[in-house]
Amino acid sequence: MQENIFEITDDLLASKSQRFVHYIVDAIPQYLFFYILTYLFYYLGEFTGIYVFYDYWNGISEIEDLIITYLFIVLYYFVMEKYTFKTFGKLFTKTIVVSIDGSEPTSKQILQRSLSRCIPFDAFSFLGTIGKGWHDSLSNTCVVKEDKFYARKNALLALEKIGQIGNDY
Repeated sequence: MQENIFEITDDLLASKSQRFVHYIVDAIPQYLFFYILTYLFYYLGEFTGIYVFYDYWNGISEIEDLIITYLFIVLYYFVMEKYTFKTFGKLFTKTIVVSIDGSEPTSKQILQRSLSRCIPFDAFSFLGTIGKGWHDSLSNTCVVKEDKFYARKNALLALEKIGQIGNDY
């Protein structure tokens, strides 16, 4: 199938409510990571008697906190979407990330999506249009309902195969 023929229509896009669920569900592992890290540093200090990591962690500046937080957010989204085209939130709502032409997103697109999440208020940008946020438009990707997407894509593949049956001579 020629990838440029496939069109992502509005009925395939994840809804605004699904996108909001993504935001909430994906925040949980992010907060959990930092919570666990804090206790890990504390118990490491309890075990060794050296609290240097715990003291540093509790005394970081706002700038250091932002840098560490954004680095983790970019890493979380990049790794999850690069290898599975999903995050925990998308897994929960049965949606995936695809390129706007219906193909698998490239590493560059996933990196652009991940970095775009550092834009202030990006998390709420999907409220303006039908299920598309700034991190979607800037990376030429979109989030689609997985079952509908694959059903339509498989139907197009089947139609294309029908057209090729008589061309095997």
